[in-house]
Amino acid sequence: MIPVTKPFLPPYEEYEKYLKGVWKRQWLTNMGPLASDLEIRLKEFLKVDHLLFVTNGTVALQMAIKALDLKGEIITTPFSFVATTSTIVWENCQPVFVDIDPYTLTIDVNKIEASITEHTSAILATHVYGNPCDVLAIEKIAKKHNLKVIYDGAHAFGVEINGIPIFDYGDITTCSLHATKLYHSVEGGLIATKDSSLLKKLASIRNFGISGHDSFSELGINGKNSEFHAAMGLVNLNYIMSIHNKRKELSEYYDEKLKNFKAYKPSWYNGASINYSYYPIVLESEELLLKIKTELDLNEIFTRRYFYPSLASALPYLETEILPVTEDVSKRVLCLPLYYDLTLEEVDLITRLMLRVQNN
Repeated sequence: MIPVTKPFLPPYEEYEKYLKGVWKRQWLTNMGPLASDLEIRLKEFLKVDHLLFVTNGTVALQMAIKALDLKGEIITTPFSFVATTSTIVWENCQPVFVDIDPYTLTIDVNKIEASITEHTSAILATHVYGNPCDVLAIEKIAKKHNLKVIYDGAHAFGVEINGIPIFDYGDITTCSLHATKLYHSVEGGLIATKDSSLLKKLASIRNFGISGHDSFSELGINGKNSEFHAAMGLVNLNYIMSIHNKRKELSEYYDEKLKNFKAYKPSWYNGASINYSYYPIVLESEELLLKIKTELDLNEIFTRRYFYPSLASALPYLETEILPVTEDVSKRVLCLPLYYDLTLEEVDLITRLMLRVQNN
């Protein structure tokens, strides 16, 4: 069996060394020494000024909306994981969907202003598959209309634009450290901001809004993470470049094998690095996609229609809205297996089956 993804696990002995310290200290959560150390090391690796290690990427988005005190409407993308939209609704705001660019698959910046109203408070856009949104255009729009900007960078760990960390853009950027991600702490998330006062507020929100032994500064949540998750994050950080290089090699091998396949890959943001979080392709038709997927399934090779269906038309708690580009692309996009343990021989098998279906 070849799954669409498989979590990277470091040598057990390296993880166990951290566990011995946890047992000795008996400090399991509430920002223990390992969680604090992970924050410092991640700040250094990602080259950001302010960063928090939190429970998961969804909680990170909730905290971001709460910290910015957003109300009313939030412009967002329908081509993302459900948490991007559900978090907006969870925080009693109204998602306003803007269609995507058919080539980058990120929010179409040329359509944002038409959706801004007097009730709009922010833009929440996703760096899809780690591919950056047009951050400069979004910054210009936000300044013009006095809007806050949150980026869902769940896939964008380590991405830079002309040497500038992707987490430096917007008011807040969140990231997922879920087990299936390029870099993970089993469960976990990050929040990054350049604003030190905003960081202080986020840190308080992460810990129930507690500001002292007997005082509270604001409404908070339990957004902390455990020493066990931090330990995994610390060990995995030692392997991040090996993980990146292996995924790069596999992705480039896919490129070579599929150069005559009837599909295209998302156009990458000019000047941005690639972290190889996923291997997405947009096929010529949904019919071809379904044939490919069926053939691979029969051979126990599992792909994922990521993201399908469009959030604008699929969520039972929102009115159905048809955004033509997203509806079209979401039916034709497929993510192929990509993970550290995948072999070139397995990529050979996957691509050979795909080409056979296409050519029959």
